Amino acid sequence: MYNKKVLDHFQKPKNMGKLKNPDVVAEVGNMQCGDIMRLYIKVKDDKIKDISFETMGCVAAISTSSMITELAKGKTLAQASKITFQDVVGELGELPPVKMHCADLAVKALRKAIKKYQGNKD
Repeated sequence: MYNKKVLDHFQKPKNMGKLKNPDVVAEVGNMQCGDIMRLYIKVKDDKIKDISFETMGCVAAISTSSMITELAKGKTLAQASKITFQDVVGELGELPPVKMHCADLAVKALRKAIKKYQGNKD
């Protein structure tokens, strides 16, 4: 059901855990499946300096959370806000159709964190 890369990000997630002194914490959830994702970001010079996550969910939810952190780290806020769920799925190789919402949830968490950060700056 899951390819090797998805399983690798599930078994050995990248950037997992609470980030110390984050600039922003954003949380999103999916009421239908019960997944909850929390992203922590630190921003410096308009770039995502550090990012981590805590996710309660299935294999796909944890894998997509891990991948979104990998894709966003080091990018400017503008670049990171353009990451799509197709980018996440493309980097993971594939997800079962019934699990595509997990990639979308990861993107929503990132965009929420960015918007929250930008709102805090003003």
